[in-house]
Amino acid sequence: MSARDSGVVPVPFLETIISVVGGGERHFLDIMAYVMIACGVMTLKNQMSGGRTPYGRYANPKFGRGVETRTAWFIQELPSFAVPVLLILLSQGQYRTAMPNLLLIGFYTLHYFQRTFIFSLLIRGGKETPLLPFILACIFCSYNGYMQGRYLTQYAVYDKDWIRDPRFITGAVLFFTGMAINIHSDTILRNLRKPGETGYKIPCGGLFDYVSGANFLGEILEWSGYAVACWSLQGFAFAAFTSCVIGPRAIAHHKYYLEKFEDYPKSRKALIPFVL
Repeated sequence: MSARDSGVVPVPFLETIISVVGGGERHFLDIMAYVMIACGVMTLKNQMSGGRTPYGRYANPKFGRGVETRTAWFIQELPSFAVPVLLILLSQGQYRTAMPNLLLIGFYTLHYFQRTFIFSLLIRGGKETPLLPFILACIFCSYNGYMQGRYLTQYAVYDKDWIRDPRFITGAVLFFTGMAINIHSDTILRNLRKPGETGYKIPCGGLFDYVSGANFLGEILEWSGYAVACWSLQGFAFAAFTSCVIGPRAIAHHKYYLEKFEDYPKSRKALIPFVL
């Protein structure tokens, strides 16, 4: 697997930034990946020292006026779907139609189609999303949508037999397993409350019988599989960032449940069954 550096369709509004950074867009995409990894590590450090990403049950009004939950989720997730789709339409040549590239970007956009157009509409109630984390989520989804989409449509070159490679097969299995766990776990959480109810209840069923953060475990598996299937720095950066951000959130949820519910299953772990 290699990357190409010529015949690339430019993105006009980023050409100035790329020229300042130097090294061309391929180099720029690598820098974006390293920045994402660094941000993930800093977020991990902050959360492990007691900080919490301020949305959901940890929402805090000091981070700005709230945005209605479903509206916030739809708007912030939309760039992760729309940006790669736009890049596919703008791309030219063999990298637009190469089967491995199409499948990999298809994995990415499939997830965000579900999160944008289905999950957001199914949300029941929930606390408003403070303005600051909402804006940061919009920026991240645009950033990552561009990085993943641009790499896969313009620079990633895979062997014609890549879809038979053990890395692609293993990654695809992990991706769809994680996606299934994530969607099933979200369904369990959504059905905990009856219409009009508020507050939190103990989730049960599926992997919630083993971990408090079954939905988070599913998403971590999903993007870890995507990273293996892509076998790229950009894919790895996203998987690492995801683990650093939502892994500690699963641990925080676990502590919350243990403190709030006296009958919470003591054998249940936070994120990894029987381990963590």
